[in-house]
Amino acid sequence: MKIGFTAIELSEGKVKFQDDNLAALAKKDSPKKVSPFFVEFMRDEFVHADVIVVPGDNILDLLILDMELIESRLTRIESDAEKVLLDRCLEELEGETPLCDISWSDDQMEILKILSPHSLKPVVRVDDQMEINTIIRLALEKANHMFFYTSGPQESHAWPVNKGSDIVTCAAKIHSDLARGFIKGDVVAFEDYMNCHSFNECKSKGVAKLVDRDYIVQPNEVIEIRFNA
Repeated sequence: MKIGFTAIELSEGKVKFQDDNLAALAKKDSPKKVSPFFVEFMRDEFVHADVIVVPGDNILDLLILDMELIESRLTRIESDAEKVLLDRCLEELEGETPLCDISWSDDQMEILKILSPHSLKPVVRVDDQMEINTIIRLALEKANHMFFYTSGPQESHAWPVNKGSDIVTCAAKIHSDLARGFIKGDVVAFEDYMNCHSFNECKSKGVAKLVDRDYIVQPNEVIEIRFNA
């Protein structure tokens, strides 16, 4: 995940997310490798950002850029529907509301995605007192992301996906072959996994669920994929 920021004292570059769940999995399973989640912070870079963080008092530093973009577009459009939409965008922005916080119809979103205003991306208002881990958590939440995990003697790994992702999508996150050859998934809640010696014990105790390809993975679940190579 790339996080653009402005008007706040943060260091640029990659930062490891301090994930208590992953740390607990690594302590329990003693894997040969631990793969945490990293974010990249980019100062005053919004075009390539997935999420934007800005102090609440400086929200207009970001929104003014969108106002200028929309005002420029308004001088060139001929569509009445687009003009109505952009006029509303200006009204919301002048009221210091990022465009990501407004409910848009599918048709409106198509227009806005072409225009690509910065605040259509997830925008998080922060303050200088927030710790870096808190900012990352807020960014993940605003972007509608969650983690699932894989863990065992070889590796403990945190995987970010959109909330509401099915297990095939999660399998593809691990490796495209797992999604392509997907048969079934074994899924266990994080707390249940921590109370068992291994994934096999989760299965034998009946706390692991065997699920089909339409199963929606829940936050923090530990999964294994059964697949044809």
